[in-house]
Amino acid sequence: MARKDSVLTVDVADSRVTFSLREMCERGECHAELVLKMVSYGIIEPIEPTAADAEQSWEFDLASLMRLHKAIRLQRDLKLNLPGLAMSLDLLDEVEAMRRDITRLRQQLRHLSRDQGGDG
Repeated sequence: MARKDSVLTVDVADSRVTFSLREMCERGECHAELVLKMVSYGIIEPIEPTAADAEQSWEFDLASLMRLHKAIRLQRDLKLNLPGLAMSLDLLDEVEAMRRDITRLRQQLRHLSRDQGGDG
């Protein structure tokens, strides 16, 4: 029986890097109109939002690019409209935050259990 080895490839990116509207469109393989609509629905946000007529000067961070990719996948796979997409992403963010809280609380509980067990 042959063993299959899987390879995990990870790209490490500088979290301080920023992307222009044009770069977001290129990396997200989408039109500027979609990015602008996602901004208007709060799905992604420019780093320091300026006046609405200054979209060409907007800059986005890596988190916005990753969220854009996630949003495009969800929209494609689940056929969500933009309001549904915004709500879905907000709910996914809440689930992720709750999972982090649960992990942190479990670690605290293990730490407290070890401390209690050593006293007896």
